[in-house]
Amino acid sequence: MSHTAVLIPGDGIGPEVAAAAQFVLAEAGAEIEWVERHAGLAAVERGATETLPTETVDAIAEHRVALKGPCTTPIGEGFSSVNVALRKRLNLFGAVRPVRSLAGVSTRFSDPGVDIVIVRENTEGLYAGIENLITDGVVTSLKVVTEGASRRIARFAMDYALTRGRRKVTVLHKANIMKLGDGLFLRCCREEAAAYEGKVEFESRIIDAGCMAIVQKPEDFDVLLCENLYGDVMSDLCAGLVGGLGVTPGANFGGDHCAVFEAVHGSAPDIAGQGVANPLALIMSGVMLLRHLATSTGDAQCNLIADRIRNAYNAAMIAGEKTRDLGGELGTQAFAEAVARNLTVSG
Repeated sequence: MSHTAVLIPGDGIGPEVAAAAQFVLAEAGAEIEWVERHAGLAAVERGATETLPTETVDAIAEHRVALKGPCTTPIGEGFSSVNVALRKRLNLFGAVRPVRSLAGVSTRFSDPGVDIVIVRENTEGLYAGIENLITDGVVTSLKVVTEGASRRIARFAMDYALTRGRRKVTVLHKANIMKLGDGLFLRCCREEAAAYEGKVEFESRIIDAGCMAIVQKPEDFDVLLCENLYGDVMSDLCAGLVGGLGVTPGANFGGDHCAVFEAVHGSAPDIAGQGVANPLALIMSGVMLLRHLATSTGDAQCNLIADRIRNAYNAAMIAGEKTRDLGGELGTQAFAEAVARNLTVSG
């Protein structure tokens, strides 16, 4: 079965890792017709008047699925985040970021290993972006928490755990201090989780204590349910347990059945064009894309191809065929070719 998906190469190292991911997917036998659109600085450089052109958003809305490279977000000035804007405009309310220990990537947490999924509310919280300059030297940032969005992400996380055989959902919060905002989020999560009693275990932890516990014994955690800012921070913290952002994929799901798959890492402009970036995170995001297509279209072949790619990059890593950030010597395309060579072995 042939499928159509939008490709957003992105900025910085984005085009390099996106090309590598496309190469691996094609070599594995995935029949995907790519509709290329642009966002971020890449869109402006091509003549767009905004960093998130309407034609890009419309293409994703039409085809329902996209693979997205990293887009640059200026720090403290300049245009607002393309990633945040895309999630808002397409109502991509639920982010899923799996973090697991990989064979061939040794960290101090490799034994007994890490297997955690972060589920993040994508549309509100402090990332609502509502900031005001009250007077010189005084700024307020408004944290938005609604019952509707809180219940929606809670159900999403519990359903995710149930359908994928996960054992426990842990909600992270700061309701001891932010009693109204985080209090509402926690209450909604508890009430929605009650419907899954006996099927999926549910617990709550204060965010700072939870961070300490995750670093001490990550094996005690399974699915982390977080509001927007906490989910962003926890994604990077957990990525550090398994080797960094170069081995961490991500996906964003929406109420209109849209799904955008992306690497968690940034655009890394300092190494752009050098051919040294690690494309594994976006390749892994491509695997998530295939699994989504298998579920959404009924094409079981997509799952088989996803398995082949996963087995192939695992085999490459075990053989020491890694990029420099993981202690290897391979460049971006050379790593993609190493994965492709292992497709035959893993298949």
